[in-house]
Amino acid sequence: MNIFAFFERRVTDIINTLVAEGRLPEGLDTGRVVVEPPRDATYGDLATNAAMVLAKDAKSNPRALAEMIIEKLKSDEFVSKVDIAGPGFINLTLVPEVFHKVLKDALALGQEFGRSEQGKGQAVNVEYVSANPTGPMHVGHGRGAVFGDALAGLLSFAGYNVSREYYINDAGAQVDVLARSAYLRYREALGEEIGQIPEGLYPGDYLVSVGQSLAKKYGNELTSQSEAEWLPVVRNFAIDAMMDMIREDLAALDIKHDIFFSERSLTQNGTDEIRKTIETLRERGLIYEGRLPPPKGQLPEDWEDREQTLFRSTDFGDDVDRALMKSDGSYTYFAADIAYHNSKYERGFPSMIDVWGADHGGYVKRMQAAVKAITNQQGKLDVKLCQLVRLLRNGEPVKMSKRAGEFVTLREVVDEVGPDAVRFMMVFRKNDGTLDFDLAKVVEMAKENPVFYVQYAHARCASVLREVKRLLPDMDVSAKGLSDVDLSALSDSSEIELFRFIAQYPRLIEAAAASHEPHRVAFYLYELASCLNSLWNKGKDLPQLRFINQDDAMLTKARLVFVTVVRDILASGLGVLGVSAPDEMR
Repeated sequence: MNIFAFFERRVTDIINTLVAEGRLPEGLDTGRVVVEPPRDATYGDLATNAAMVLAKDAKSNPRALAEMIIEKLKSDEFVSKVDIAGPGFINLTLVPEVFHKVLKDALALGQEFGRSEQGKGQAVNVEYVSANPTGPMHVGHGRGAVFGDALAGLLSFAGYNVSREYYINDAGAQVDVLARSAYLRYREALGEEIGQIPEGLYPGDYLVSVGQSLAKKYGNELTSQSEAEWLPVVRNFAIDAMMDMIREDLAALDIKHDIFFSERSLTQNGTDEIRKTIETLRERGLIYEGRLPPPKGQLPEDWEDREQTLFRSTDFGDDVDRALMKSDGSYTYFAADIAYHNSKYERGFPSMIDVWGADHGGYVKRMQAAVKAITNQQGKLDVKLCQLVRLLRNGEPVKMSKRAGEFVTLREVVDEVGPDAVRFMMVFRKNDGTLDFDLAKVVEMAKENPVFYVQYAHARCASVLREVKRLLPDMDVSAKGLSDVDLSALSDSSEIELFRFIAQYPRLIEAAAASHEPHRVAFYLYELASCLNSLWNKGKDLPQLRFINQDDAMLTKARLVFVTVVRDILASGLGVLGVSAPDEMR
């Protein structure tokens, strides 16, 4: 039972009844009415803004409108108290039986509690990671990978049909640099002394094995070829090797994509999807030949004051129009990106989410404008930017990796602290805030380590259920066995606080999914663990609050209801985030 959705419908029904009675005008937009937890729990269990958002259209004073709504709410069997706060907010206190029903529903649903049909099966494409296939993934890539995967898991749990996608940037100049770097390692594998890696090539040791594999496959064959001959061969070989390595890095975090889309595929096999996309925009009057004003500030080296093929991106909210062709006649990256997102739309994804690094922030407006244009306003792109990760050890910056040459690899971090710590901590902060990731602190067994604290709470619930089986072997602690327990004896303030918080989980899932913010789930789980552990600690001083009471089987069974529900919610939420829920902490 989602009590917030239930009472939102109830308030909407009251508004419609007041309209039918002629006390309010017709045509009121109830879509802005929300029911949510009050800011202060002392105000009650629920709060609604109905009177505030409808008063103007209803031509009423907010408090007067609130009085009309309250008049109807007072007769609701689930409401024990209702009053007005401030200029017209309505606060409701519910009868305890409402929360007892929530607990019983959650008990019956198990880890399915909180799952929503909000998405109604709508197709959503979540593209994330999309790191250039030129080397191993670094920790910054890891944040985008975890965020994107957690967001995909959250949307799936909320009823969306999610496709996870990786865009392989395999058509730019960087893959030619990769090929030349791999070719140098190939010559090294054949016994040639290559000396110091020239500037402009990738120096990392990760290419040593690629060179060795090239030597094993081709022998000396490539050394007698011109660069024009060996470059495409080595490039394809190196890209495949890098993508294999990236897939292995992602697999270490249990991240698997449904689609790997190659940028090169846009212009391969006799097709040119970029040209087709440009022509589509031209037919709609959105392409013209013209000159762009110089960008503000210092001019970039590649800026040219010349007539160009331009897209009218300002018609769709961008700051300036954008070039689609370079001076040599080749396409800009932007042109390829438009064609790629058009491909997403044509593959059945009007709703698209891209997860990018924060350094791409300046690219957001133009890409959102392009999606609006190429889809005739039918497509929508949400871009989530992930800020930097500062890697620390006991507060001190971590040195660069010998293997990568320039950064600490994601795999090194996963191997040291484990995938659970990486996944949970990467979403235990909003994606647009810089993240300090301390390798020492994320493995500490302390409340200050969120991933340990949440997993420990789950293990504590499992331990309680095991202990009951040992002390009271005849007690049926299954969901069915607990389903008919009387919960009215659970009246301590800490228990009531826990019940209130449990009831928020379905709403939390829907709100987090709607805003594309998986960090909300991580925050909720930490607070839920805190509520449970506070109640546990309270029982140390007050024996009557202990979870297991051998002298009162019915009270024990009542408490096992919320222990079981908390265990299932923790497992459910951790599962959404891709983190394990251990029954024991080792």
